[in-house]
Amino acid sequence: MSLTKRDFVFELPESLIAQAPCAERTASRLLVLDPAPGAHTHARFANLPDWLTRGDLLVVNDTRVIPARLFGVKDSGGRVEVLLERLIDATQAWCLVRASKPLLPGRTIALEPGGYSATVCERRGDLFRLTFSAPVMTIADAVGHIPLPPYIQRSDAPEDRERYQTVYADRPGAVAAPTAGLHFDAAMLERIASMGIEVARLTLHVGAGTFQPVRAERLEAHQMHSEFFDVPANVVDAVARCRARGGRVVAVGTTVVRALESAAATGELRHGSGETIIFIYPGYAFRVVDALITNFHLPESTLLMLVSAFAGRQFVLEAYAEAVQRGYRFFSYGDAMFITQRAARSHAV
Repeated sequence: MSLTKRDFVFELPESLIAQAPCAERTASRLLVLDPAPGAHTHARFANLPDWLTRGDLLVVNDTRVIPARLFGVKDSGGRVEVLLERLIDATQAWCLVRASKPLLPGRTIALEPGGYSATVCERRGDLFRLTFSAPVMTIADAVGHIPLPPYIQRSDAPEDRERYQTVYADRPGAVAAPTAGLHFDAAMLERIASMGIEVARLTLHVGAGTFQPVRAERLEAHQMHSEFFDVPANVVDAVARCRARGGRVVAVGTTVVRALESAAATGELRHGSGETIIFIYPGYAFRVVDALITNFHLPESTLLMLVSAFAGRQFVLEAYAEAVQRGYRFFSYGDAMFITQRAARSHAV
C-alpha cells in the first residue's frame, strides 16, 4: 500500500517541545521499544547500558555543528540572514539566504559585527553561492550563531556552542546536531566500553534540509536533500567483527542509519565517502542496523518515516501517543528512544 505523509501525523502539545537541554546529558528519559512482541518500557537514559549486551557495536556520528547562522545588511540596506549549508573551499560556501527580496549575483552583504562581507556569485534552486571576504570558518567562529532548529523559540545562547554538540564531535561541517548523541557523556561512554561494547565513528554532516517538510503527498515522490557522509574502513571492519561474535550494530541516531545504509547500497557494506540522498520509509529492507537510539521526531518528517520503517508505523505512532500522554520531551533537546529491529534480515558485511 502506498503511504502518504498524512499517515505520519500525530498530535503534539507545544508545551512538550523541549526548548533547552537537561542540566546533565544523561538525565533524559528513555522509551525502550521492542517491536517483535510489541513491548515498550519506560526508563532513564542513564540506564541505557542495561539494554546493551557485551559484543554489541555502538556506531556514532562525529560531525560537529558549526556557527552557521550569520546576520548582515545588503548593499541596498535590507536585513539578511545567511545559513551556511555546504563549504566549497576556504572562502566560498553554498548558503540559504533569507531576505525581503531575492539577491542577485553581484550583490554584497555586510556581515555584522566585525567588518566581514560576502558577495553573491550565483543561485541554484534554494541555495546561493557566496564568496566571503575572509575564510568562512574564521568568520563563522567570530560572528556566527549556532543554528538552533526552527521549533526552538529562542535565540542561541553561548552555552549552545558546546551543549548542541555531542561530546565526541570532531569534524566540523553540520548545521544541525545528530541529536541522539547529545545524551551521552564521557562517563557513560567509558562504562559502555568497560562492558566489552565496541564504539566506532563515522561522519554525516547534517544539512538544513533535515528540517524541510515533505512536500509530495505520496512518499515515493519525495526527493531527499543531499548530505556528505564518510564511512571509514575501520567501521566496516568493526561491523564484520560484531557480526562474527553475534553482536548487534546499534546506530546512535538516524544520521548513522542513513550513512551505514548508504554505504551498503550495493548489498555489501563498503568504506568510502560521498553524497547520500537515501530516503528510508516503510518497506525499506535494512542491511546493517540492528538497533537504534533516536530522539522523538516531527510529525510528517522523513526521520519519523525512517523510524517507522525500522519498527513499524502503527507501533511507533502508538508509542508516540503514549509518550505524549506521559509528558516526554520532544525533538532535538528532548528525550530518547531505544528500538530493536522488528524483523531478521540478511546482513551486508
